[in-house]
Amino acid sequence: MKKLLTSLAVITAATASFAGVIVVEGKYQDKNLYVQNGYAGNGVGFCTYEVTINGKTTTDEVNSSAFEIDFAAYQIQPGTAVVVEIRHKDDCSPKVLNPEALKPKATFEVIDIAIDKNGLLSWSTKNEMGSIPYIVEQFRWNKWIPVGEVQGGGKMDKNNYTFQTTAHSGENKFRVKQVGFGGVAKKSVDVTFISTIGQPTYTISKDKSDIQFSGETLYEVYDAYGNVVKRGFGNDLNITTLSKGSYYLCYDNIMADFAKR
Repeated sequence: MKKLLTSLAVITAATASFAGVIVVEGKYQDKNLYVQNGYAGNGVGFCTYEVTINGKTTTDEVNSSAFEIDFAAYQIQPGTAVVVEIRHKDDCSPKVLNPEALKPKATFEVIDIAIDKNGLLSWSTKNEMGSIPYIVEQFRWNKWIPVGEVQGGGKMDKNNYTFQTTAHSGENKFRVKQVGFGGVAKKSVDVTFISTIGQPTYTISKDKSDIQFSGETLYEVYDAYGNVVKRGFGNDLNITTLSKGSYYLCYDNIMADFAKR
């Protein structure tokens, strides 16, 4: 019995010494992972003893103070979802030096982008290595502003998208962009179309409580310091909460100013 208990203790100790797992997930971005390994806590052998990619054990040489996880060696294509498991002894911990290598970046290439006379924006892309939202932007008031969002498909082959825009009078200009890991953005070329809708006008009510537009429009109100204090869409803008002073009103494709008294 004593011999049996001793054997069980050895097995338990051996199992416990191989208990740690570091998991790194993402999509292969055509870059390898680098691991700082080091020795086991007892000074015998190295910390990592096995690495798997999507459940399959790799042949990467882990018996060193640092090693590389080479995805290309396993015919993994860019954009493929991967789960990397680094199994190590529980008295030490290896460190993945560049886990961001599997984070999605804006890599799309536009195959085609167009907008029709009704303001329907459509675009096709390829080489997406991650599902990143497309931000639809419109150029108005001398700047690009976000007006919508469409989730990216994240496929390397063809992706197709549409978005119904809201036009202002005259020439309308739109583009799409993605913002990948680290805040790095990639933008498409812009497309334009001419809207035949009439240009709205505005009046301020007698009691100075609201601004009324002659038609529905996107609008922004800035204070004298350039801060946005109101933003919205419609034909009525409530200004009762604004303090007395001078303001700038942006609506349709027009910039004007008014005073709250």
